[in-house]
Amino acid sequence: VVIVGGTTQARSSATLYSQDEAGQSIKKSAAYINAYLALGANVIVEPISRARDERGHMLKGNMPSDGGHLILSPEERAEMLRQDAKAESFIYGYCGSHELIHGEMRYCLWIRDEDVSRASAVLPIRARLDRVRNFRASAKAPTTRPYAEFPNRFRQIQDVARQHSIVVPSHSSENRRYLPVGLLSQRFIVSNAGLVIYDAPLWNVALIASRLHLVWIATVCGKLKTDFRYSNTLGWNTFPVPTLTEKNKSDLTRCAEDILLARERHFPATIADLYDPENMPADLRAAHERNDEVLERIYIGRRFKNDTERLEKLFDLYTKMTATAVPEKTKKRKAGASE
Repeated sequence: VVIVGGTTQARSSATLYSQDEAGQSIKKSAAYINAYLALGANVIVEPISRARDERGHMLKGNMPSDGGHLILSPEERAEMLRQDAKAESFIYGYCGSHELIHGEMRYCLWIRDEDVSRASAVLPIRARLDRVRNFRASAKAPTTRPYAEFPNRFRQIQDVARQHSIVVPSHSSENRRYLPVGLLSQRFIVSNAGLVIYDAPLWNVALIASRLHLVWIATVCGKLKTDFRYSNTLGWNTFPVPTLTEKNKSDLTRCAEDILLARERHFPATIADLYDPENMPADLRAAHERNDEVLERIYIGRRFKNDTERLEKLFDLYTKMTATAVPEKTKKRKAGASE
């Protein structure tokens, strides 16, 4: 952005110049251009702890703080199973941003407290738990040392899936037209390098995979160099979504299924392969276009002309959504006063 001039005097209108999807120029005037270079009210998007509608609750993934001893490469998994096949019930897939985007497999030991005795009877697992215990006992961080008593557990456990996990990378390239999002079975543990919604309906995938959502998080979330830095509290929970009817949810569920099925048809191509802007398969692109068509008609009854118009509508909805909401800081003050 280049600022070529400014004034402290009030103006009756401001003008924003953009192009539509076909490259045609669009000139639009309004009373205000906000800090995000969008037409709309003078607002700053603030993080909120939970979305105020029916969408799934997004959490950060699980952090092991284990010195790497609970994590297995494919080769280490194979060797552990060669030594004792009983280890298999304690080995789960392990997925973060890199694994989801590039289709690389890693594994982890996931041992519930009630299964520690049974898991410890597997000698290669017992050896790894001993190393976790030693690592945590000598950790520099004093908050980590007490967890030496529970070497079977990850240091921070947010939750686990009963049916499936909807996963979004914490960091991803800005070059893709759509955000990476994946659906994993309950036999996967999501690492702290990802964000996850557990056991939510598939229409949540349709929201995340939309052009609307990418435009929103590209505007309000931070970046790591030029890559998107996704945030559950700032990007997902604040994303303005109109009230969805059961028909809307059904239509969006079908759209999400079509996107996932289109990816499956190109197996073993990875998300990095499939969402290369120059090489995106036609059927996958069509599934995303259909998803955008369905979702954007829910918002305004037609497709948006461009990202500028998308942002204008999103900020309009965000302003209305937050107009009567109690700010998070006020909530925390009230909670503290009541304790």
